[in-house]
Amino acid sequence: MKSTTEKKDYTAIGLLVLLAMIWGTSFILIKQGLKVFSPDELGALRVTAATVFLLPFGIMKFKDLKLGDHYKLFVAGLFGIFFPAFLFAMAQTKIDSSIAGILNTLSPLFTMIIGALFFKQHFKMISVVGIVIGLAGTVLLMLSRSGTAVSQVNYYILLVVLACMMYGANLNWIKAHLLHLGSLTITSVGLLFIGPLAAIYLFGFSDFTNKMQHTPSAWTAFGFIALLGLMGTSIATVIFNKLVKISSPLFASSVTYLMPIVSVGWGLLDGEQLFIGHFIGMGFIIGGVWLANRK
Repeated sequence: MKSTTEKKDYTAIGLLVLLAMIWGTSFILIKQGLKVFSPDELGALRVTAATVFLLPFGIMKFKDLKLGDHYKLFVAGLFGIFFPAFLFAMAQTKIDSSIAGILNTLSPLFTMIIGALFFKQHFKMISVVGIVIGLAGTVLLMLSRSGTAVSQVNYYILLVVLACMMYGANLNWIKAHLLHLGSLTITSVGLLFIGPLAAIYLFGFSDFTNKMQHTPSAWTAFGFIALLGLMGTSIATVIFNKLVKISSPLFASSVTYLMPIVSVGWGLLDGEQLFIGHFIGMGFIIGGVWLANRK
């Protein structure tokens, strides 16, 4: 029979792969949504949709909170869901969706740095080597993609970098302050706190309602964003928080190494080509994940 530790390891790996597939698809969904909606509308709709999906759970789990949990969950909601939803949407107005997915591999780096600086986390040198190798694979993927001017300075890339910093901070925040709460509680109640902010902006200060009434393809774009909110935000965040609880912030953030593979896969379905550099880059990414989490 398998030991409890082995079962826990297999569970973590399974969640990691599932999460990579869901989040790797998120960028193409953002791209489709941006065909109709502005970045701020997309971000607000994504958060609002996710809140609606998990609203019953948020109300039910609210009673589980202890004194002091409320502001901690609000912070987790802001840095783990709210701000990144807007930042990625804004970034993808000027960068390719697959490039956004590739740049998201910066999250483990910021997880390690922020954990060491503010949360007293310690990582072995082999983990640092694994992260470097994984990032090298990401660079290879980026340079191997055709039709993308990666040599030019694109300051919208900094929006993705900022989002990754927030992801890294949120990972450590959850591990340090919210381990006593379940994954569903962290996600649903966090959305319960930030959802009204997104909804107020969406219906009160944006052109969302007008577009839904008068733009022919608005409902199609709405469907893509709703799916993004359901899978990429609601369900994926629950899975992610569960992964953080049963593993480590560094292992959980390693999902971003696998996401570019999914992003490139969507590119293939969209008629893009894969070259030898893509396969080498993928090998580096997978090898980096293995090294970073080697015991």
